[in-house]
Amino acid sequence: MKTIWSLAAVACLALTSWGGEWKLVWSDEFERDGLPDPAKWTYEEGFVRNRELQYYTTNRLENARVEGGLLIIEARKEEFPNARFRPDAPERRWQQQREQADYTSASLTTQGRAAWTYGRIEARARVPSGRGTWPAFWTLGTNRGQVGWPASGEIDILEYVGHEPGVVHANVHTRGYNHARGNGRGARLSVPDAEKEFHVYAVEWTPEKLEFFVDDRKYFTLKNDGTGVDSWPFDAPQYLILNLAIGGTWGAQKGVDDAIFPQRYIVDYVRVYQRAGAGL
Repeated sequence: MKTIWSLAAVACLALTSWGGEWKLVWSDEFERDGLPDPAKWTYEEGFVRNRELQYYTTNRLENARVEGGLLIIEARKEEFPNARFRPDAPERRWQQQREQADYTSASLTTQGRAAWTYGRIEARARVPSGRGTWPAFWTLGTNRGQVGWPASGEIDILEYVGHEPGVVHANVHTRGYNHARGNGRGARLSVPDAEKEFHVYAVEWTPEKLEFFVDDRKYFTLKNDGTGVDSWPFDAPQYLILNLAIGGTWGAQKGVDDAIFPQRYIVDYVRVYQRAGAGL
């Protein structure tokens, strides 16, 4: 059933108003049970960002697996040792201060595997529920190691916080415009059944603008204002991230409900399309 539906969707995309030029250049349909395909995905590990509470594990089926044609990223309430723990770590090294985590989860990325400049990037997904969950589908610039965040650019195709059920978010962060400066650019959309049903979350990225969709509904557009890389660093490659965070600066604004675990972020597919002549 899934294969038939997927082929029909790809054929439909090539014929719709999204543009007959769109061509599928990369995808994961999650058809092989077990660990995610290592040729397509790698992992973030440990405590990573935003003072989140989960420890991201690697190659651990309990936290990331393909099962029945779906990618399952599972957050669990369990103790897990922090391999980077240092009892003398300073406050700014909060990732090293914690001897163990109280939650585990996974963050999959295509860093070092695949990256793109421009295209339509989409995932069909169902988000988890409950206070403290913070799933996302997003991109970062491949030059982040050289220029840092947010100068590398960040495109949040989907963000969802469980303390605000039924509302999905799209956000864009750059050096000149980001949440740390209080001037981040983005929008929100009511999707009341996001926790119960699958929806297609997408961005269409061209040199002129970023357009964000849920299913076929466009709800946010960010135009290239022509002022340079502080506003628009998006003429360079970005790689994908799929993660389920717990707590953190946004996810824990109303606490974490420990009664909800385990929670699953379920992804049916991820696809990248490009127009003829677009950079890979």
